[in-house]
This record gives sequence, C-alpha cells and structure tokens, in this order.
Amino acid sequence: MGRLTVLTCCVSAEYECDTTEYLSKDFLIRVKTGDLLGAGTDANVFIQLSDAVGRVSLPVKLSRRLRNVNERGSSCVVRVRDPFLGRVTRVNVWRDAAGLADAWLVDCIEVASQGHVTSVFPVHRWLRAERVYSFLEFDSCVPQDDVHAGVRRRELEEKRHRYTYCQRFVEGPAQFDFLREKARLLLKTKSIGSSNDSWSSFADLAKGYENSLGEPNAMQYWSSDRWFGLQRLQGVNPVMIQLCTSIPDKLGVDDAMLRPFLEGLSLDQALTSKKLFIVDLELLDGVGAVEGTELCSPIALFYLNKKDELMPVAIQLFQEKSPDNLVFLPSDPPNVWVLAKMYYNNAEAQQHQSCTHLGFTHLLMEGVVICTHRHLSPSHPLFRLLAPHFLYLIAINSRGLEKLISPGGWVDKGMTVGVNGMFELIRRGIKRWRLDTMGVVPAQIAGRGVADHSVLPYYPYRDDATALYAAIERYVRSVIDDVYSEPERLTGDWELQHWRKELTLPRDQGGVGLLGVPGDDEKGFTTKDELVTTFTSIISTCSLGHASANFAQYEEYGFVPNYPGILYGRAPRSKDTEPTERDLLSYLPSRVTTRDIMVITKLLSYRGTQSLGDFEVRYMYDPVGSRAAETMRAELRKLSDQISARNATAEFPYSWLDPAFVPNSISV
Repeated sequence: MGRLTVLTCCVSAEYECDTTEYLSKDFLIRVKTGDLLGAGTDANVFIQLSDAVGRVSLPVKLSRRLRNVNERGSSCVVRVRDPFLGRVTRVNVWRDAAGLADAWLVDCIEVASQGHVTSVFPVHRWLRAERVYSFLEFDSCVPQDDVHAGVRRRELEEKRHRYTYCQRFVEGPAQFDFLREKARLLLKTKSIGSSNDSWSSFADLAKGYENSLGEPNAMQYWSSDRWFGLQRLQGVNPVMIQLCTSIPDKLGVDDAMLRPFLEGLSLDQALTSKKLFIVDLELLDGVGAVEGTELCSPIALFYLNKKDELMPVAIQLFQEKSPDNLVFLPSDPPNVWVLAKMYYNNAEAQQHQSCTHLGFTHLLMEGVVICTHRHLSPSHPLFRLLAPHFLYLIAINSRGLEKLISPGGWVDKGMTVGVNGMFELIRRGIKRWRLDTMGVVPAQIAGRGVADHSVLPYYPYRDDATALYAAIERYVRSVIDDVYSEPERLTGDWELQHWRKELTLPRDQGGVGLLGVPGDDEKGFTTKDELVTTFTSIISTCSLGHASANFAQYEEYGFVPNYPGILYGRAPRSKDTEPTERDLLSYLPSRVTTRDIMVITKLLSYRGTQSLGDFEVRYMYDPVGSRAAETMRAELRKLSDQISARNATAEFPYSWLDPAFVPNSISV
C-alpha cells in the first residue's frame, strides 16, 4: 500500500481547475459528474489508484468539508502525491450512504501522472452507495475478458429491471423544453390569426410567412411538375421512388395515354430503356381518415426526360381501376392536375410521418436502445460504439408521443390519418421493415432499382446517403475488427449473443421483434460481417436515416399546398370542371391549423445534437476506437466540402445529408 498525500482539491463546472505545477510523483485526479437531473451527490466519495504492477494507493476522499464537490455537471480535481506509484491503470471508486441522492452519475475519471501522461477511465454509470466499482483504463472489454464478470452480470440484471418494454398501441414497436419554444413560435406567427377562417387566395396564404418563420423555398415552385419530381429525389421522403420495369395491372394507363409525355418513345420503349419510375402507396389502402377528409392510396408514374429531369406523367389516386378512379395526366386542366398532385402528396405525407419518420427511426430504434441497455454492459466496446447515437432518444419519444401523437393532439388536427390511422400505418410498416434491406442504405437503394447513376443521374439523397453510410461502415468495421480479432471472441461474447436474441425475439414474447438481423436464431452472430452490417445499420438509421426524414419538414410541410398534411373534402373523381383558385383553397386547412402545422414542423426541423462524429459525450477512449472516430471525422469533413461545393451551383440545393448538419442521434 503506497504512502499518499492529498495536496489540493477543487471543483469546477467548466471541468478546469487552477492547479500548480506538479512534481514527478504528483497525480492529478479529475472526476466528471454527469449533467442529468439528480446526477450529483453530497455523499462522501473515495477513490483508490493502482498501477500496472499492482501497487495500490491509500483511498483519496473526493470532497471538502462542508462543501459538495460532486455536483451535477461539475468536475472534482484532486492533486495527490505518492512516491511509490507508477502510471495508473486501474481505479476503484465508491461512496457512502450520506446525503439525499440514491445514486451518483459519473461520466469519466482521468488521472494525469508523471510526464503528464493521462490515464482515462470512462464510467458512464450511476454509482450506488456502499459498492466498490473498479475500472480499468479505457473500460472497454468483452465480458469474457472482464475480471469482474460477476459484478458486470449483476449490473446488467439490475438494468433489465429498470429497462422494460411496453407497446403504447396494439402491435406497435417496443418503446420506453418543447412547450416553451412552441409558445415562442406561436407568438412569431400571430399575424396569421387563430381563427378557423379559410384563406382567400394563395397570395393571402403567402403573406402569412412574412415576418414570421420564414418562407419555405418550395413556395416559389410548389405547383410545378419539375418540383413534384424533385420531391421524390431530395424531399423529406426520398426513399419511395423505384424503377418501373412493368406497368402494374391495377394502374389504368396505356401507350396512347402516355405517349405524348414520353418524348417520342412508346410505353414499351420507355420501360425497356429504363426511363419510367413509380411510387405505389398501396400501404395506405383501407386506412381510416379523420372526419371530413379522405385518404388516397395513389400510384404515381414518372418519366426521366432528355434533360435528366424526373417528371410526373400519370397519377391514379386509388389502387384499383374503376370508372370513377381516373388517371390524371399533365395534359388535364391545370388546376385538375394540381389538385391530383396535392392529393398524391397528402397521401405520401401520411406514409412519411407514420413510417419513414416515426415508425422506422424513432420507434424501432427505441426498442434497440432498450435492448442495448438490458444486455450490453457500459463497459462493452460495442455499447460504447452505439451510445452516442442513442442520446436523448427515449426522452424525445416519450415527450413526442405525449404532446403530438395523442388523441386530440397535433396529428389528429394536422394529418389526414389522425392518431388511429397513424398507428395502423406503423403496424403495417414495421411488419415489412427489415434491417438487412431497408436498414442498409445501399441495399434499400438497390432494391428499388435506382443505385445506377446511368439510370437515374440526379438523385442527391442516394449519393449523399451512400457516401455517409460507407464512412460509418468503415468506422464500425475498424472497431469490430479490433474487438473480435479471433472468431471465438465473437461466438464467446455472451452479452452480444443475448443482445441479438432479444433484438429478434417477437414482441409478443418480450423482445424487440426486429426482422432481418444478420446471423442465426440458434447460433447468433457468427461472423464480423454480420456485426458490421447490424451496427452500421443502427448507427446510420439514428443519424442519416432520421436526418433525411426529419430536417426538411418545415421546407416541405411548412407551405401547406406543397406537401399537405391534411386536405378536406373528397379527392377528385372528375375532370369535367376545373377547380378555381378558391376551390383549391377550400381543400386546405384553416388559418389556425396552418399556423399549427408551420410551428410544429419548424420545431421538428431543429437540430438537437452535434454533427455526426462530433460526440456530445465521448464514450470510446481506447486507441483503436479513438483513431477510428478521428478517421471518420476526417472523411466526413471531406464529404461535407464536396456537398457544399455541389450545392453552391445547384438550382435546387440538397443539404439535409451534409455531414456538418447530420446529428449523431434522434434528438428531435
């Protein structure tokens, strides 16, 4: 047992303390308390240092008389001297039962020793009273290598009691200050009014954006066919467009109907030359709608013209051919065609919010977060890999469901499907979502036949998402290759295998119910490639997947005719009478509902965490993980520069997947 002298002790919220030069046998101990409510403690806290040859210091008390130095968000810095201790490779830390808090959240412990060499001990745990916690440098190891495996098991058992699954609606995914900002935005939009009056003209509607939340760019070209095509390539839901290889029997088009829009090609020639693309929203068929509205389940056909512009050539608003289910064409009376496009976009908006946005990012990933807390120790290197991408997710989901997706809430007022219809769409959607296809960016793009640049030259979502995914994949592979240097290390990792088992276990049996997870239901994960696919998919879904579906919401939904969340009345079934401007306006929500749509989509478009790779909380300190993260950051900076250069000259810039703007996690 070494001889130890405490020289100084200080506390700082900025994590920096004024420490004098220390001698070769001095050690600076920094203990960072987490920044969550209830994280601090006024208990008596002790720490003990150990070096590589097993020499152990006397306990050091991390407190000062009559003063709490372990407050929320603060750092306690202690300077001690021990002439016999070498470079510190292990710390033991504990607290007594004094004080009010029942646990203390510790982010990290750093010990700077001779020559200013710093040993880092990431903790990221709530430490309970009267327990001794022991941490090795970097605290990153698979369970079979942990000398405190029993303590680790007990810790996970306790977490499994705390993290449990529930389904907030039947057959839904497993799941676990908004109001002030909303009030501020409502004040900025007060000129719109709070009445249920309708808009008198589109010019009247446009005035509502002056001196309020800003004009969405789509206001300038929302009714144009060029923009309608671009919405499939760089809008808020750019994952729907697919190559059309044959005309579905249920779509009532023929050669004579389409030839005028195919630049001299026949329908067969357009199909053969890969010039036709389609979106089929059959998932919406039969889903209910709120009173006074009608939900379509449309099919839209697009043609790639000689300018490489994707142009709409046909819209059928319902699934099955019938005399009153017309096919609308660009040659129809202008406002008939505009109304058909509005109803198509209204339908796609329901799919977007229910599935692409809420169901396939927020809700599915919440189940993954809970499963991770239940089965991967905070000391597990793959927990540390995932943790930055789970920041705030459970909290934002809980708040979002309470404030937005509750009976009588925003969804019931601003979306055609309402809450009940949204939950039905989520139920349908999650039965189709597979991690190995829809969760793997290159696979979901290839599955829609649009990976080839020669087929679809301009598709910025594809280009940016693919590049981002590749950078994440290289980062993940670097970490996994290091952790599982031998095959038996992977197959022998019981935490990882239990994690996969519960991840794939059906929801009605107490699992997450995730489909398409690589590996075998009996053997679990057997190869590193399976791990790389799984972890890359999860990280990319929480970052780029959510970013592409979320941050363009004000630009798309903010000007209601552009991408209507809700339309009133029945969808058109005739071309005989062209709607007037006032007729088109009558389909739009009232002033007060428009205002609410503007405010909510503006709120949802806020970025809540730092850029991808720039982690709010650092979890990985080991050399391999640190280098991998820095390499990824360098790649993302280069990609950001390329996207910025492209957007500088683009007629319609697409910035939603610029790495500088893609957050680490689903935080809004």
